[in-house]
Amino acid sequence: MISPPLISFSLFVLGALCASFTGVIAERIHTGQSWVSGRSRCNSCRALLDFRDLLPIVSWFVHVGRCRVCRARIPAAYAIAELILGTAFVLAYHALGLVSALPFFLVALVVLLFIVLYDLRHMVVPTNASNVLIVLGLIVAFLRAPSVKEFGLVLATAGIIALFFFLMHVLSKGRAMGLGDAPIALALSLLVGIYAFAGLLFSFWIGALYGIAVLSTRRGGPRMGIEVPFVPFLALGYLLAFFSTWNPFVFVL
Repeated sequence: MISPPLISFSLFVLGALCASFTGVIAERIHTGQSWVSGRSRCNSCRALLDFRDLLPIVSWFVHVGRCRVCRARIPAAYAIAELILGTAFVLAYHALGLVSALPFFLVALVVLLFIVLYDLRHMVVPTNASNVLIVLGLIVAFLRAPSVKEFGLVLATAGIIALFFFLMHVLSKGRAMGLGDAPIALALSLLVGIYAFAGLLFSFWIGALYGIAVLSTRRGGPRMGIEVPFVPFLALGYLLAFFSTWNPFVFVL
């Protein structure tokens, strides 16, 4: 029998590898490049990268955040994404255990990371990826539900939250919320189940804190009109609620 520490370590490595590959996909798809063929290259000198340059997290630290060939800086975001997804894989294992829903939940985390990276880079939520995430959310919700009644409750909660985002988009004419945020909120609500409303609240809290921080550091110019993708806040808020199981409504009710 495989020990839990070994499972955790293996899942961390798997998550980091998936994050590395997901970053490549998010970067190539928008430019029309093939993501299934072609070697990875340095964005500055175009040198081909070998295994020494592609070890998740390790390569970034070994080369001090620079290309091994031309010494151009490599954004820390790559290593951070690998660290986050690796950690999320481990947390998912400890939260769910070795159950049938776990593989689908892990795949959902990979798809979610792709959507977050794509949204951050291009300010667009890819529709196909959103649909895949919703399907995965439905599967996870069904497998985790102890009864048909509980499954129906999760569906109803997810639908209410998605409708809330849709109405925000319509009533604000797209200024307060993008249309692509509604399906992501739906999918995440399905994934986290009973923690959906807590995840929603966390998302808005984190987004508000970020907005305050940005506005407080701006010097001169308009104080409003900052366009920020909300999907990263949704992902962070929902996963924080799910993994922590902390109920923020204790402080607001």
